Order: sequence, then C-alpha cells, then structure tokens
Amino acid sequence: MAQVLDRSAAQSTLNVWQMAQSQLDDVAKIIGLNASVHGYLRQPKRVLTVSIPVRMDGGQFKMFEGYRVQHNMARGPGKGGIRFHPDVTLDEVKALAMWMTWKCALANLPFGGAKGGVICDPKVLSLHELENLTRRYTSEISIIIGPEKDIPAPDVYTTPQIMAWIMDTFSMQKGYSIPGVVTGKPISIGGSLGRDKATARGCLYVVDEALRELGLKIEGPRVAIQGFGNAGLNAADLMAAAGYSIVAVSDSQGGVANPRGLDVRGLIAHKEETGSVVGFRGGERIDNREVLEYECDVLVPAALEKVITEQNAPRIKAKIVAEAANGPTLPEADEILFERGIMVLPDILANAGGVTVSYFEWVQDLQENFWEEDEINERLRKKMVRAFKETLEQAKRHRVNMRRGAYCVAIERVAEATQMRGLYP
Repeated sequence: MAQVLDRSAAQSTLNVWQMAQSQLDDVAKIIGLNASVHGYLRQPKRVLTVSIPVRMDGGQFKMFEGYRVQHNMARGPGKGGIRFHPDVTLDEVKALAMWMTWKCALANLPFGGAKGGVICDPKVLSLHELENLTRRYTSEISIIIGPEKDIPAPDVYTTPQIMAWIMDTFSMQKGYSIPGVVTGKPISIGGSLGRDKATARGCLYVVDEALRELGLKIEGPRVAIQGFGNAGLNAADLMAAAGYSIVAVSDSQGGVANPRGLDVRGLIAHKEETGSVVGFRGGERIDNREVLEYECDVLVPAALEKVITEQNAPRIKAKIVAEAANGPTLPEADEILFERGIMVLPDILANAGGVTVSYFEWVQDLQENFWEEDEINERLRKKMVRAFKETLEQAKRHRVNMRRGAYCVAIERVAEATQMRGLYP
C-alpha cells in the first residue's frame, strides 16, 4: 500500500498532461499494451494553435489565443468540448482530448477524442464581443473541424448560443447549413431532446447499477451532491424523482443539509431566485468540505477538480462516489477509497451521458430524423449500463479499482482500432 501511495503522490505533482500520460502508462502495464501502440497513444495526433483577432466594442482589436487538439481518431471523428476560460493552457487541452478518447471508447461511441479552448474571460466580454470571438475562433479552426472530421460541443463557459454561432459560421463558409458540425445546439437548429440533462441522467443510471452490484437494497438511498450547476442540479432533480433522498448539496457559496432529505424542487426554486443554495430554509448551513464528508450512501462530486484528496478520503462516509465532474479525485485518494471498499464510478464512466447524447444528436442531424425524448433516454440507459458492466468485469479480472477497469476497456478498444488500421503511408 505504501508503494502505491508513494507513486500516486508523485503523480499528483505532475501537470495535467503528464498526469493523463501517467494514467495511460499505468494501465498499459496492466493490460500488456504493445510498446509501439503505447508510444503512439501517448501523443496527440494533431495540435492546432491559433491567434484570434477580435474587434471589441470600442473599435480596437484585441488578440486572443486558442487551441484545438485531436488526440486519436482511429475509431472515428474527433469529439470534445470547447472551453472559454482565462486559465486555459495547451497542456490542459491536450489532457482533456486524451480523456475524451477514453470516454468515447468506454461508451463504445464511433468517435475519437478532441478538445478546444480559448484563453479569455467571457464574463468581462459583451455579448457582441463574445460572438466576434466565437466566430473568428471558428473560422481559424474550420480547417480541421466538420461532421466527418471533428465535432465540438459546449464545455466550461460555453453555451448552446455559442454552439449556434459556431454552426452558423462554419455553415456560411460552406454555403449551406451543416448542423452536424457541433452538438449541444439549441433545439431550433438541430439540437437533441434530452441533451441538457444527459450528464446527470447517465450518472443516475450507473449509480443504480452500482447499488445493485453492491447489494444495497436501500429504500431512499441518501445522496450528497457537491456542486449545483447543470450536472449537480439535474442530478438532484432526477435522483429525487427516482426515489433517492438528497441529504446535502453545495455550490460555490456554501451548502445546505438535512438528514431527513431536502425538498429538491423548493431548493431549485431558491437557487434560481437567489443564485445560491445558501439560505434555503429546509436545512442547516454547511460548507463544501462538510458536503464531501456528510453521512450518505452516494456522494456525487459535480463541480470542482481535485476535491477528494489524501486528507479527506479517510473521512468520506459514502459507499459510492459518482464523479459527475471531471477529475474530482486525486490518485492517492483513489487508492484510499479502494482500500476502504468504496466504489468510485470514474468520470469517464459516470459523466459519459453528455457525450453519449451528443453522439445521438450528431446521428439525428446526419439522418435529418429526430427522436422522441423517451427513446433517447432509453438508448442512453442501455449505453451506460453496458459501460458499467464492462468496467466492472475488467476491474474484477485485473483486481483493480473501477477507474483502472474503465481505462482497461477504453484503451484496449482504441489500441485495437489503431492496430487494425495500421500506419499510412
């Protein structure tokens, strides 16, 4: 155990790209990955860096920097979000592209992994400036995106409106409408029903499966949710409707808890009215740290990265941790939770509902045939249940945690596709 923790601690000092590569290295040893394929998968296929001149409201130009990274496309076109954030780095985008490769492969989608980012603070841009930035960035990366090449989607601080601008800009360059160039669009221009709640719904499906696997036939399993944005809010809503008891939630300003269960609809109304869950009268005030350590059956980290650490992992009381957020658990904490018998449903599994319904949106756009929401949700359930069972099988086979089990499934699929296609020329 000490040796494992020492290695994990060393990993946590790496930057995010080195971390992603080290995860690949770790699983490559478990599955006996061919050395040549391993080396191939450690590097992105393509990295595009672009300068983005934007006309600001005052008439002056301002320069921004953006990226689009395609990690691996052996299984199909690239797929991955675009984030607008002041702290975007190329290494971050490369890591996220690699993780998208594994996420798409785990869900058995015919996509490779890609990611985009622009270094900017959208909060200080006017709507007009944001549109100018989006359209210019789209024109710069248009040489490598497209419904058969690489399909962007929303991510941090990007919205359905931004996806609409991307789609329109790309379409204007081609001379006809191409809705399949992006997913996460408004319904009115080719978006899919069910996309807004897809991440949360997929998380619910795998939590259901995990409870069955662990034999926890509990009436009203207790759930604590850290983060009350899109994923956390919708997870609370869907889980409450499915009979779960939401006992604690938090957002960036603080949290609220009630061991008898919160009134989720009332809490959502309070959040919409005040901008925070803080002050909701149906529970007691707690902070983000306390939400993570609250007495519950299921913990859903749905906001920040690196919130479950070596320090707080020994105090987590949940039997299941379902990562609705990306990267909430540090490697050393992963080992502690595994040793304690807590099942961690890793991010590439637990939050794969979003990219899965994005795939459904892309298919519907290409076919020009749109499905009812019940059909979409049932298709999503089948995908998520299958991914859970395949992850569990690999975890048991190799006697590893669920994260490594998920990576075993994903990396083997990508490696097989890479080897079958070979190299050209």
